[in-house]
Order: sequence, then C-alpha cells, then structure tokens
Amino acid sequence: MITFLKYSKYLSNNSITIINSILILLLIFTPLHIIAMQLNLSFRMNEKLYLRNPEESVIGRQIVSQGLIMINKIGFEDFTFKKLATAIHTTEATIYRYFENKHRLLVYLITWYWSYLEYKVIFHLNNIHDPEVKLRTIIRLLVTEPEKNDSNEDHLSETEAYKLIIWEGSKTYLTRNVTKDNKNRLFKPYKDLCARIVAIIKEYNPKYKFPASLASTLMEMSHAQKFFMENLPALTDAENKDDSKLIAFLEHMVFNCLKK
Repeated sequence: MITFLKYSKYLSNNSITIINSILILLLIFTPLHIIAMQLNLSFRMNEKLYLRNPEESVIGRQIVSQGLIMINKIGFEDFTFKKLATAIHTTEATIYRYFENKHRLLVYLITWYWSYLEYKVIFHLNNIHDPEVKLRTIIRLLVTEPEKNDSNEDHLSETEAYKLIIWEGSKTYLTRNVTKDNKNRLFKPYKDLCARIVAIIKEYNPKYKFPASLASTLMEMSHAQKFFMENLPALTDAENKDDSKLIAFLEHMVFNCLKK
C-alpha cells in the first residue's frame, strides 16, 4: 500500500482504478483478524483500568496477552499474578505496577473485546442499509466463535478474548464495586455497543418501547446460551454445539419482539 501511494503519481487513471479495485477485493476477502493484525489495531483504553499503560512496554503487552491465555486455561478463580509472573519470567511486583488487582486485569481484557467487537460490527455493517439484515449480522457476530488466529506475546488473541467473554464476562460487573466502576466509565465500550444495537432496533421499529432492554438481553443471552450449550445443555435447545440453532433462537426472539 505504501509503495503504491509513493508511485501513484506515475500511473494512469485507469491503472489507479484497477489497483484500487484489487485493494478493495483484498479487504473484502481477507479475514478481519488478519486485517486488524496488519493494521496493528489498538483501542484507547480507560486510564482507570491500569496503573501503567501495558501497551507502552513489552512486559506490559505480555501481561495482558499471556494473562488472557492463562485465565482461559485455569479459570479466573485460580488465576493469580504470582502464577502469571512465573509464566512470563517476571516478578509479581512488576505486574502490580501495571494492574491494581486481577479483577482490573479482567475488566481490561473484557473491555478490549467489546471495543474490538464494536469495530467488527461497524466494519460488517458498513454497506448494509436494511435494519433487519443489520440485526441478523450482529446476532451472527455475537454468537459465532472467531476463526483461530495465532497469538503472540505482543498481540491479544480475538479467539481467546471470545472464550473469556463466554466464561468470565459477567464477573466484570457482578461485584459490589459495580456502581463505583460504572462512575469511572469502565463499562463504556460495552454500553457503546449496546447503544449501537439500540439505534438499529429503533431504525427497524421506531415504536418499540424497550429497545435498550432488548439490546442488552440479546448481548447477554447470546453468550449465556453459548455457555449453556457447551456446558449445561439441558438449559438450552441449541444441541450438539450447533451455532445455527442458537442464532435461529435469537433471531426468533428479536424479531418476534419487534413485530410491527
């Protein structure tokens, strides 16, 4: 891309048009997580989530990326900074210089995923004008596990973050500190995505009285039902880990609520 921009002044208009078309096709058919990695995608995180910005150092990036993997592997309850320090060959004190406690690290990771998911929603809805198609697309994005992508010490894995949402997502706000955390705007990315869904619900049916309730229910249910499907199958009709049945149920719920 940089080389093309550098020499574009020497190309004819037809050549530039052809090259632009090729670049657009590459964007369309390249998996989103690969595009994100190539663009070095990052989000501005709430400064109250950390004591020192982990994105500004190698060890900081290792803390968040390997912390994500370890929490998924052993569970949030058994996860400790001491175990993480051993895994990344640093000291427990070093990790505490970045995060006040393990719950703050969890909220950081979950917040990163909500920001990334909103980016995906914006990307996929860019050329869609029909609100029904928009809602169906969002449901698919909420439910479908991302394609497995390579994670390294300096890059958060979307696949691992998705697993974290399923297993540990509700633990970010089901605490006694939720009011204080909310005042500190720690849940803003989650609420931003919810607000985006609310806007589409209103676009589909402006007269519907409960758009925020439906949007938040959709977000929570998509992951709760996925957890049930994989661990407590008696609590869901989506059998055999079949995403299509879960997607069908969520679409049924949403569009029956929104009947005009």
